[in-house]
Amino acid sequence: MASPPRVVVVGASLAGLRTAEAVLALLPEAAVTIVGDEPHVPYNRPPLSKEAIQALLGPAPDALEATFDKLVLKSRLPATGVTWRLGTRAEAVRATERQLVLSDGGTLAYDWLVAATGLRPRRLPCEGGEDRRHVLRTFDDAVRLAARMRPGVRVLVVGGGFIGMEFAATALGLGCAVTVVEPMVWPMVGALGPRVAPAMAAFHRRNGVDLRLGVGVRSLLEGDAAVTAILSDSIAIEADVVVEAVGSLPNVEWLRDAGLDLGDGVLCDDRMVAVGAERILAVGDVARFPNALFGGAPRRVEHWCVPGQTAKRAAETIAAAEHGRPLPAVPFAPMPSFWSDQHGLRLQAYGAPALADTAEVLSGDLSRVGEVPCLVEYRRAGVPVGILGLGVGPGPLTAHRVRLEHGLAPAVPA
Repeated sequence: MASPPRVVVVGASLAGLRTAEAVLALLPEAAVTIVGDEPHVPYNRPPLSKEAIQALLGPAPDALEATFDKLVLKSRLPATGVTWRLGTRAEAVRATERQLVLSDGGTLAYDWLVAATGLRPRRLPCEGGEDRRHVLRTFDDAVRLAARMRPGVRVLVVGGGFIGMEFAATALGLGCAVTVVEPMVWPMVGALGPRVAPAMAAFHRRNGVDLRLGVGVRSLLEGDAAVTAILSDSIAIEADVVVEAVGSLPNVEWLRDAGLDLGDGVLCDDRMVAVGAERILAVGDVARFPNALFGGAPRRVEHWCVPGQTAKRAAETIAAAEHGRPLPAVPFAPMPSFWSDQHGLRLQAYGAPALADTAEVLSGDLSRVGEVPCLVEYRRAGVPVGILGLGVGPGPLTAHRVRLEHGLAPAVPA
């Protein structure tokens, strides 16, 4: 009798968990090992910039444990068949020998290796004020940051993307004085486009956020009671807390000797197999893969839906190979989606608004974001490629999602 396939998943993340679940659903006999550098079981990360910070500051003596318990992802893993190696980092891969080298000096043999290592925060390229500088990617990051939050604290957020603006709204709600510095002309402009981003800037300003746009941080000077940020326009801003929300980097260094294209995450084919290594796959934020909805150009997609969709695809690939049959000839075409909560406003989108060249307001008034629901359709060459709701219920968005799934452009340049 053949030995059960050994599947090693690197990353105790949403993508890693969903991969393990999907593999065992299709190959119940598989021996699955999940390796994670954090000491925690997989948990939900999006709330870290929002309600998790608020919950950590709750009056209950067990606020830390209660907050984490609410974040823990529900699992469909069986009671047996999975080995956890938490608090252990993947260091390298010996692809020829099919071995994973671990930070504790040990190795794991595999038949299939799945990279689900996600992202890490990018840091500002300057020194100074280290004791007051924070990032927000892990639960432990949130715990450290929450300990600094109280009314009157001066918070400087560097970066006006989703994490930066979500945390700015959270900190303002906790009574902090919040300044956001963003080098682009508008916050979230890369994701929302030049039609919507100015409206969101005005919305944040109406809610009390001090937005400094078109400038960056040149240096950070540490003082006895605060850190002083010198901006690129030479203006100085004093802060008690600095939150660096300047983007992220794929965690791929451990794969550097595996012969893969790691230019922006792990380049994969539409089976989620890493190009150059048939027994290595990648899922979630770290995977750069083709999507038939957008013409097949490989892209990394940092959306909540992607971990589950790519995990399912990777598991199907592994199961098909183990059963000696090809994958069904169905294009891999997952529909991206994302959402964000800011000052009580829910932003929700389907498709790829970032690929659009025009945006049309279908309903509402962008000058009154937060007061009236707004629905915005994004188009490229006249073809819908995305839909965004600002305070819009699920009904209209669902209808437009169906339209997107059947009407996206057949080819979108890389």
